Amino acid sequence: MIYSPSLMCLEPSNLRQTIADLEHAGANRLHLDVMDGQYVSNFAMGLGDVKAVCNNTRLETELHLMILNPSRYIDLFASAGVDIIYFHPDADRHPTMVIQKIMEAGKKPGIVLNPGTSIESVRELLYIVNNVLVMGVNPGHAGQVYLSYVDQKLLRLLDLKERFKLEVIVDGACSLERMRKWSADGVDGFVLGTAALFGLNKPYKEVIDVIKKNCGK
Repeated sequence: MIYSPSLMCLEPSNLRQTIADLEHAGANRLHLDVMDGQYVSNFAMGLGDVKAVCNNTRLETELHLMILNPSRYIDLFASAGVDIIYFHPDADRHPTMVIQKIMEAGKKPGIVLNPGTSIESVRELLYIVNNVLVMGVNPGHAGQVYLSYVDQKLLRLLDLKERFKLEVIVDGACSLERMRKWSADGVDGFVLGTAALFGLNKPYKEVIDVIKKNCGK
């Protein structure tokens, strides 16, 4: 099971120590959100922030690009040291070219399904990517309420998981109750944000230990 804390939920003042604390707590991936204020109405993490995280962790890193025309910036972010690059197919006129650029840069390509993005609209892309990030909330802001209609799409995607050899990660409002259910349904991992990890006033290790006990290691 993959547990990927979302670093947009952190105060950046002591990034190195916080990353070390998350590593010790048992996180096995770090989630980096980049927002441009255009694709979504918010800003988060720039290239310098991404480099700083990659230079201070031994964990695998996944980059979530919430930006318009991601193809323009793949090489820049790939050179920062990330391992997986997720993008929104509707943010670029030619999503297959974005995937090709990510692969040519030696990184794993991934696509993001917004709550309103159907599986049918990205089905052809499933032949050339293995990583799929399913949004349980609309992209752009932490602390949102989960959109329950996403459940049906998630179950349909899980039915395709073996056929397309997909890794399915859920991002947004991942509470312990939902993670317990989804892990039993076959989800491979979760982005941990304010619903599951941050702002609980408990040590990260204590929280992640409880999650692993309920959802699997």
